[in-house]
Amino acid sequence: MTGLERFSINQMTVRQLTLPELVDACRQSGVGLVGLWREPVQEYGVEATAKLVRDAGLTVTTLCRGGFLTAVDPAERARALADNRRAVDEAATLGTDVLVLVSGGLPAGSKDLRGARERIADALAELGPYAERHGVKLAIEPLHPMYAADRCVVSTLAQALDLAERFPAHQVGVTVDTYHIWWDDRAPEQIARAGAQGRIHTFQLADWTTPLPEGVLNGRGQIGDGSIDMREWQRYVEAAGYTGPIEVELFNDGLWARDGREVLAETAERFVRHTL
Repeated sequence: MTGLERFSINQMTVRQLTLPELVDACRQSGVGLVGLWREPVQEYGVEATAKLVRDAGLTVTTLCRGGFLTAVDPAERARALADNRRAVDEAATLGTDVLVLVSGGLPAGSKDLRGARERIADALAELGPYAERHGVKLAIEPLHPMYAADRCVVSTLAQALDLAERFPAHQVGVTVDTYHIWWDDRAPEQIARAGAQGRIHTFQLADWTTPLPEGVLNGRGQIGDGSIDMREWQRYVEAAGYTGPIEVELFNDGLWARDGREVLAETAERFVRHTL
């Protein structure tokens, strides 16, 4: 299929496929870019995964995910920092220069959003230089506000950039994900702000479909099934200077229940139809 030069399939979209199955499906579908997740990579082996994708001629666009940096307890904070340093090491081994960060929610019993965001900044001050030494950039991903309590206290691109701008752009930037920002009328100007500073480190697509499932986490719709104009958001990021890979990252129980190769082929077709 033509038009897939920038298309990257995020591993979570077809998580029912093993890593060898995913690599084989990409090869057969003409997909050359893939975004990986730490848990299945660790299960298969980081070095083994790196060799698998390298031998298949695939390029790893991002590694998901680092983050969860809001802990108050010193021991928890130390564990989180150590885990993020491992994530940087894994990204470097896999050959990707982008580690996506989901910042973390409020600690148990806390209502202090500002304090939680400051602890993220404190962590980035340690992790940014470490990532730079390994040739990896940190990409803060703002998540929809419905996740602010338990998953990510960074809810808007403006908040993500307020954090990122404390550090060099080659250390810390942002993830632009349509699912999480499409509702925000300030997001287009924030994309321009990020682009002017070279801080758009990855661009991801997922559609907004309703009703949301119980628990809301696995509600990301297939491209074209929901309310988001993908071409509009692509225009914003390209006007801001981003010309890199475009990942499709879907958390969707219905898609996971289907044949993974079929879902990959469908996702590639939807990408071409709704972005070109």
